[in-house]
Amino acid sequence: MRPCPLSLALLALLGAALPAPAAERRPNVILIVADDLGYAELGCYGQKKIKTPRLDRMAKEGLRFTQFYAGSPVCAPSRCSLMTGKHGGHAYVRDNKERKPEGQEPVPTSEVMLSELVKKQGYATAAIGKWGLGPPGSAGDPLKRGFDHFFGYNCQAHAHSHYPKWLYDDAKRLELKGNDGKKGARHSHELFEERALKFIDDNAKGPFFLYLPFTIPHVAIQADEAWLKEYKGKFDEVPYDGKKGYLPHPTPRAGYAAMNTRMDRTVGRVLDRLEKLKLEKDTLVLFTSDNGATHDVGGADTVFFDSVGQLRDRKGSVYEGGLRVPLIAWWPGTVKAGRVSEHVSYFPDVLPTVMEALGAAKAVPKGIDGLSFLRTLRGEAGQRKHAHLFWEFPGYGGQQAVRVGDWKGLRHGLQKGVGKLELYNLKDDVGEKTDVAAKHPEVVRKIEKILATDRTPSKVFPLKGVEKK
Repeated sequence: MRPCPLSLALLALLGAALPAPAAERRPNVILIVADDLGYAELGCYGQKKIKTPRLDRMAKEGLRFTQFYAGSPVCAPSRCSLMTGKHGGHAYVRDNKERKPEGQEPVPTSEVMLSELVKKQGYATAAIGKWGLGPPGSAGDPLKRGFDHFFGYNCQAHAHSHYPKWLYDDAKRLELKGNDGKKGARHSHELFEERALKFIDDNAKGPFFLYLPFTIPHVAIQADEAWLKEYKGKFDEVPYDGKKGYLPHPTPRAGYAAMNTRMDRTVGRVLDRLEKLKLEKDTLVLFTSDNGATHDVGGADTVFFDSVGQLRDRKGSVYEGGLRVPLIAWWPGTVKAGRVSEHVSYFPDVLPTVMEALGAAKAVPKGIDGLSFLRTLRGEAGQRKHAHLFWEFPGYGGQQAVRVGDWKGLRHGLQKGVGKLELYNLKDDVGEKTDVAAKHPEVVRKIEKILATDRTPSKVFPLKGVEKK
């Protein structure tokens, strides 16, 4: 018996009215980037003194990476790498460079950003936090680079105060009454949290892309009294006098810990909001940091907190402590809970991973350095691996680094000349204590060849010693 044509028509209409199966929906994406958070400043990465219960829970409910790296050891170039999918030898921004009257060197329109790619897929987009990739009105203005909404600091220097007198609300300045730069009525992080939750609420029908580049725990150490209660009196304290930059603070250890715990609480509230809206299975959340923990400035005591664990050095260095950062992925139903991955990856990989998750891998620009790690997120076989990872950083004297398998080669002082390459076996020496270059000349030659060939010279951010060679 043939089905009635009317019945077929009704079935077709009903099918069209039903929501698409979860597997067919394009996921929302929330990309959270802490500022100067060290590799070991979360409980799930070994931290003992700072409480981060929600990020620890996020790791238990998702996937924690142990060998993930920032794009650079300082802010702006790392964020450029994240947004463009290019490593430091190819990215346009390779160091922090201020522009007057405010802002940093703008990323030109010739460089395609992740936000632009996601926007073209029909996503609502917002950036809330610290930008640092181009002044207002420039080619790097977030409102010109695929974001429907921007709220926060455009300039990294402005972000050195967590109680700013004003923040950008799209293209307008929002005056923050009661704030004077040193203290005030509203901490910027609280405002970021409010805007983030509102954006999620307003775009619950999706799809949306929310970029949350927080300013915590970057100094200055500034924490509301309510945040400090959890830590006051728990640590031996020496008041910070402000002589190493930024603002003084009477209890700097408690203040630093409180800022991290407050950021942790925001991550928890974001995840809770997704669950309340029944969006958790439709949302990929990634949490990471833009570079390693800060060095000895602003009263931050990252030695006391053992902020990088066994790793060597801090922010501004291409040793592991300046580059290796946390990465936690949370996507219930897609990312299996409780997993730990040793997959070696870095900031350039985020762009192709997000685009593949959106079902838009073909839209990834040619010539980027990133490889999607979506298979690792899904627990699938066949994950592509990098032949090598590359970093170039003209700051702090000029530095380069390459990781090939477990080998890590690096060199310093490149603004003056090309010196001896240091070589470390990270499998046996994650703390980079023993230079084994003399014992492995063939590995040294291989890495030196990569350093010479896998880069393009930059007129804006030159490595003078390398270019002279």
